Amino acid sequence: MIASQPSSTRPAQTWVAPKASLASTPEFERIIGKVEDGLRITPEEALFLHERADLSTLMQLADLVRARKHPDGVVTYIVDRNLNPTNVCITDCGFCAFYRRPGAEGAYVLSREEIYAKVEETVKLGGQQLLMQGGHHPYIKTDWWVRLFHDLRERFPINLHALSASELDHLARLDKRPVESVIAQLKQAGLGSVPGAGAEILNERVRAIISPKKASTDRWLEVHRRVHEAGLRSSATMMYGHVETPTERIEHLARLRDLQDDTGGFTAFACWNMQPEGVPEEHLYPEKTTAAVYVRVQSIARIFLDNFDNMQTSYVTQGLKLAQASLRFGCNDFGGTMLEENVVSAAGCFHLSSIEKIEQQIRRAGFTPLQRNSWYGIVDPRWSGPRGPQDREAGAPQRGAGACRKELAR
Repeated sequence: MIASQPSSTRPAQTWVAPKASLASTPEFERIIGKVEDGLRITPEEALFLHERADLSTLMQLADLVRARKHPDGVVTYIVDRNLNPTNVCITDCGFCAFYRRPGAEGAYVLSREEIYAKVEETVKLGGQQLLMQGGHHPYIKTDWWVRLFHDLRERFPINLHALSASELDHLARLDKRPVESVIAQLKQAGLGSVPGAGAEILNERVRAIISPKKASTDRWLEVHRRVHEAGLRSSATMMYGHVETPTERIEHLARLRDLQDDTGGFTAFACWNMQPEGVPEEHLYPEKTTAAVYVRVQSIARIFLDNFDNMQTSYVTQGLKLAQASLRFGCNDFGGTMLEENVVSAAGCFHLSSIEKIEQQIRRAGFTPLQRNSWYGIVDPRWSGPRGPQDREAGAPQRGAGACRKELAR
């Protein structure tokens, strides 16, 4: 796709989308037939679609897969808040405009009173989830988070969707103990589920360029495996549109699908393009990718990740209109209301919207909007159908039929 080359001038996006359908090509027809028959496609077939399929075909296939998994025409969303207790971080990711080094101007750690006030406001607005992440602070260890989780669970009826895999790995390193022990202690204190941040692209060539100090590909996956084994669910993400190739995008999806086959612990997948404006190493990255690339990548993810029940759009990065369009490119979830958002907005991308606007966009796309919880159980009083898991224990990971799908792909 592109090569990373330090320069005063941004590298160009060199990938070019296909201009016309290859519907007359036998290989194209064969892959389409597999998707239509509900069969698993291989990474090589996913790359073929990525590189050669037109958007109309991808939309039809992704919408077909979505409708199979969600035939009731419902699109969910969650009332939540993104709370960052600290922006102090020592990983120095060149794509992040949010973090500050220890002692730098603008570095902060929120007081307990500030955190409580934000959570109380969220609960009063009907919040179901507190998405809580921060930087890799060099001095804040697990005990700090344990006390915070315990206090929040004592005070507020809200799920703590907190601490990405790279943060959990960081805490294990600070504590000098296995990450399984860290997860167990945090779960006992009230951790309810784990966000999928820090995945970026699960490929070591890419990570060496954009996030060399963060957890490796294998470690990110291993931490999520341990999270799932501890009885917690997590989400999965991908940030594309920087130095990765199309092949590496598919590799990322394949690593996620393999782990989901083993654990069944991922609730959902979400992707977004990198926001390059104003980041520390802006010169390394091309201009932001287009809406057409977003729906292409999202469609491929929906088609390929056959063992993921839910696909979440990213209206915070893509805007309401594109998020609405993505509901026909495989997405069945609108994400969170994000009553507060700091990380993406630090890069100049800010698209928070009210519940009314979110529901309006969902209805205009031809779907029924319903509120959910962190485990994709329905909490909306307007719904009279099955509600699904309503708490952490009911939402614990269940192994799926991934092994069977593997055999069907051969």
